[in-house]
Amino acid sequence: MSEPIGLFGGTFDPIHYGHLRTAFELWQLLRLEQVRFLPAGNPPHRESSLAPAGLRLSMVRAAVAGQAAFVVDDREMRRSGASYTVDTLLDVRREYPERSLCLLLGMDAFLGVPHWHRWREIFDLAHVVVAHRPGWKAPITGPLGEVMVDRGTGNLRELHAAPAGRIFVHAVTQLEISSTDLRALIQANRDLRYLVPEAVRELIITSGCYARPQR
Repeated sequence: MSEPIGLFGGTFDPIHYGHLRTAFELWQLLRLEQVRFLPAGNPPHRESSLAPAGLRLSMVRAAVAGQAAFVVDDREMRRSGASYTVDTLLDVRREYPERSLCLLLGMDAFLGVPHWHRWREIFDLAHVVVAHRPGWKAPITGPLGEVMVDRGTGNLRELHAAPAGRIFVHAVTQLEISSTDLRALIQANRDLRYLVPEAVRELIITSGCYARPQR
């Protein structure tokens, strides 16, 4: 079996070094062939993004340029209607019927999985790799706790040996950066230098996408 493919979704509004460092560490640790960044087109679980879809896609492409293992996949933006993770996984699975797929999530996103559309099907379509965040703990009760008991593993080999079905939790270097905080900094006329790649910073400045509306 070929090396697994990592799938890293999000609104990326904007993408920042926290996203990139997490993806890089998991790529190395899990020995992934590649990490596919999947910017959400119409995310159903949050308010509409503040930057247009095309601009967010450009920012992601600019951010990953130069890292050969990072690939931008725009299928969610090309899909009409809401961007549901299960639909994306079904789509990728049709392309790779036997390939190991690893859905990369932060712990906070993982804790919200039971609220996702057809969430139980996700574990039949991919492994779920959870990037541990300080202050968060893997659930031990409720629906996710039950799934952790049935599917949790600490063995990386299991992610390579089967196409889907396991949950793997791992601590990564946590950069205390959030897209929400970055947008707030821009509203306060602060500079994002060293928080986002320079090419992303330039796109934000030239587009004015997060600037405070003029009154």
